[in-house]
Amino acid sequence: MAETNTTPPAFTTQRFTDPAAAVDRLIEIYDRNTRFLRAAFDQYLKGELPIGRHRAFYPEIRFRSDTYTRVDSRLSYGFVNQPGQYATTITQPELFKGYLCHQLELLISNHDQPVEVGESDIPIPLHFALVAGQQVATDNPAELSVPLRDAFDVPDIAHVNDYIVNGTYEPLAGEAVPLAPFPAQRVDYSLHRLMHYSATDPTHFQNYVLFTNYQFYIDEFCRLAKVMMAEGNSQYSAFVEPGNVLTQSGETHPSGKAPTQLPQMPAYHLIGAKGRGITLINIGVGPSNAKTITDHVAVLRPHAWLMLGHCAGLRSAQALGDYVLAHAYVREDKVLDNDIPVWVPIPALAEIQQALEAAVAEVTGLDGFDLKRVMRTGTVASVDNRNWELQDQREPVRRLSQSRAIALDMESATIAANGFRLRVPYGTLLCVSDKPLQGELKLPGMASKFYQEQVAQHLQIGMLALEKLGAMGPERLHSRKLRSFFETAFQ
Repeated sequence: MAETNTTPPAFTTQRFTDPAAAVDRLIEIYDRNTRFLRAAFDQYLKGELPIGRHRAFYPEIRFRSDTYTRVDSRLSYGFVNQPGQYATTITQPELFKGYLCHQLELLISNHDQPVEVGESDIPIPLHFALVAGQQVATDNPAELSVPLRDAFDVPDIAHVNDYIVNGTYEPLAGEAVPLAPFPAQRVDYSLHRLMHYSATDPTHFQNYVLFTNYQFYIDEFCRLAKVMMAEGNSQYSAFVEPGNVLTQSGETHPSGKAPTQLPQMPAYHLIGAKGRGITLINIGVGPSNAKTITDHVAVLRPHAWLMLGHCAGLRSAQALGDYVLAHAYVREDKVLDNDIPVWVPIPALAEIQQALEAAVAEVTGLDGFDLKRVMRTGTVASVDNRNWELQDQREPVRRLSQSRAIALDMESATIAANGFRLRVPYGTLLCVSDKPLQGELKLPGMASKFYQEQVAQHLQIGMLALEKLGAMGPERLHSRKLRSFFETAFQ
């Protein structure tokens, strides 16, 4: 028996030279199609849905280039490098409105060609069409005669993958080449995961992100943010905490309700104009968490992310509280080995390094040769075993020495490597909290005093560095060093 599909009336494909108008059309298609699915689901829960599959499709951007076009050689994105047909599915275009307008403006102007907007042939899974927080399960499943999968499309793992960013995607003959690094279902999957892990809505995430592995940084960030809000800080309009608890600038009493338990990786947001604020996420300890959260934050296409955390200093000349600016990484974290081989170099990005060094100098009051008293630039090694000291130390210590490593942690190489893989500018500034090779271990009393004295300054440096990066603009930050031979037009 042939499957019966019920779909809303098809949208006609239209051509646009105005990026804003193209995005408005994407929003129109997406909103209509997700409303259709939600209405059908309401009927399903009532037992009133007609037999057959109810289906609606993602909107799609298409672009065709018939020539090899030479563009400004300084640009790292915003163009296609060879003739062909290109396309990408789009989800939640209202959330990505600024990003999409910017990408389309560059593509249209660089090639002097219009883009096409229409419906794709990729169905929107019901789960991704529902309003955030709406339950798919029903209290009375026995009353539903049709299984959910027979009535609606569900997420398809074939469309939730990183083939494009990993450089392993091979279009079939006659198939359009990807126009963006992530297809719609992959983006939807990550947006839902962000809600789960961070307990804040993706709309609050800013374009400049800090990751940390200690709650002390979160406490200090919250303290600073609440002071800014109480004083009516003009740089940031609001502060958002887990549970979407929001404090407006000029106010002291937040709206919303905090969750009874914090999520696995809570996120906090200082909201800036056009996304130029700061998001801080406590990723906890370990490379697995670092990979998980960066996999999902990446779909928001941030302009930079930085790791601020503590590390083991490996050199006798280092002191507790000294800073380490990573310019290379030894990757023994293992979690990304299947996505990006360990032989791939993870380069330091000049703009990030300069911003971090300038921020350290400004906050500490030191400069030039004097700055070397409190900061050392060098290789950071990241491992997946927190208790590496308990094994036979001769072999790992020899490797660390041969690599010229000056610090050891568990997350920095993962965050940098995933930034490289996912084309998000990255950097690392760590603070030495113990020196195991010299017998200076992190003991409770010592650690408490260290945290009180050092965390505030370290966080201030990270926030200042992101402000400096924000002043540069995305065209400078999204380095050509992150681009492979064949790249998508969208960054």
